[in-house]
Amino acid sequence: MAGRQAPSSFRIILGSSSIARKHILAEMGYEFEVMTADINEKSIRRELPEELVMVLAEAKANAIISRLNIKDYKEKDAETTLLITSDIVAVHEGTIREKPTSEEEARQFLRSYSKGHVSTVGAVLVTNLKTGTKHGGIDKAEVYFHDIPDEIIQNLIDERIVFGVAGGLLLEHPLILPFVDTLIGASDSVMGLPKVLTEKLIQEALLVEDPC
Repeated sequence: MAGRQAPSSFRIILGSSSIARKHILAEMGYEFEVMTADINEKSIRRELPEELVMVLAEAKANAIISRLNIKDYKEKDAETTLLITSDIVAVHEGTIREKPTSEEEARQFLRSYSKGHVSTVGAVLVTNLKTGTKHGGIDKAEVYFHDIPDEIIQNLIDERIVFGVAGGLLLEHPLILPFVDTLIGASDSVMGLPKVLTEKLIQEALLVEDPC
């Protein structure tokens, strides 16, 4: 083989409607279009959080690809297109937590973080639609909290935003931010799209082998 080179231009599809993920990818300097997978995440189960988030990221990618005319993306003169999918869960005392499904569950989640800590496990998968190659990785973070007052917890629940994030964990929210004690890892990791890992996978997905 003659070597490896990256295409000079490429497109990105973000396989998520998450406001946080869109904001992070834009902060990274990328322009992109958005597509959603619309899969039943509860039908996909794994015992280990690392396996669960990766299989969900793969399922989202497959669901989106199934709706595309993939032959168009594989044409020799087609512009390289990367599909980015991801998933994240919270892990508290060894138990996987996804999005809370009731006010009671959201309150339980948030109260358990008070004077305690919670971990996040996230997966990012970058699929090169032209070559069919997939590049994935896992990123983890841990958040320690001060005492979180009940009124803050109730306000977060009333805003309903906690129901859209794994474990009800809103690190960046102005109501919860003052009660964060220590963050081990990156804030963008907790928000669902770790910049360093995502950039690494994008660059890996862009590398193509020249024919021998």
